[in-house]
Amino acid sequence: MNDVKFDQIGHLPGSKDNVAIATRILEPGTRVEFNDQRLSVDFTILEGHRFAIRRIAPGEPLLSWGMPFGLATREILPGEYVCNTLILETMRLRKVDARLPSEANFEDRVVPYTFTETPFRPGTQVAPHEATRAFLGYPRGASRGVGTRNCIVILGTTSRTASYARNLSSILKPYTSSYENVDAIVPVAHTEGGSKDRPNNLDLLLRTLAGFFVHPNVGAVLAVDYGTEPVTNQMLQDYMASENYPFAEVPHRFLTLTGAFHDGLREGEKIVKGWLEAVNQTPRTEKSLGDLKVALQCGGSDAFSGVSGNPLAAWV
Repeated sequence: MNDVKFDQIGHLPGSKDNVAIATRILEPGTRVEFNDQRLSVDFTILEGHRFAIRRIAPGEPLLSWGMPFGLATREILPGEYVCNTLILETMRLRKVDARLPSEANFEDRVVPYTFTETPFRPGTQVAPHEATRAFLGYPRGASRGVGTRNCIVILGTTSRTASYARNLSSILKPYTSSYENVDAIVPVAHTEGGSKDRPNNLDLLLRTLAGFFVHPNVGAVLAVDYGTEPVTNQMLQDYMASENYPFAEVPHRFLTLTGAFHDGLREGEKIVKGWLEAVNQTPRTEKSLGDLKVALQCGGSDAFSGVSGNPLAAWV
């Protein structure tokens, strides 16, 4: 058996938590010194997975960051690997080389959240930093902000024009070397809206495409469809107009392909080449660091987003 100290192998996000996050793989039989107790690991605990640090009674919530994420289906002893049915099924499906328990010991606890305005109290905005600093960015106006890149985007409205976006971007790539302020010609190709039926995530899809359209790193957009998909250029344009996206501030064209694929490529190439000189006229200028936006990615994919990625973004 290996004897290790907790801070060498684990992380406890909150003081009220009853489970901890493994920061490296723990083999069965590992003994962990935690406060005044010694926990014995029963099964393989993969990096990023959780294990109990105290006894958890049946029906008791499992806590991480002080928040419940599941309910114990049986007694869980200190050192036990905490897992639900989905975790076990997924690891067996992927043939993970690990000694796993035969049954889950907790079940998901999903409580729908309802926002109530009356008791809501906003937090206090932190004061600006005393030292003002700047970066060289691309100003896009008050409604779009400041970009760190100056790109032309070939936007496939659905997956049916994804290959067109990639091919056209590849054809045009050599031209950017002649324009100092044009960073790239980028395809935005995705996997949605390719069937005959209306996608069940239509609103999210349109919102995402509209976000690409007006992103401050974008200097111009060519949106491409066939006009027969369940999501079309016209639907995207109508959505941006109804939701007040400032797409009129972005040089753009909505292109519907009607003929041969190569004819469409030549038409798109002509449109984008006509933008290069104008897009190149937007130089980098000194802008306040306050104009930068730092985005957070989804934290539900693993345990580390909340203890590393999100705090890092906040510190930045």
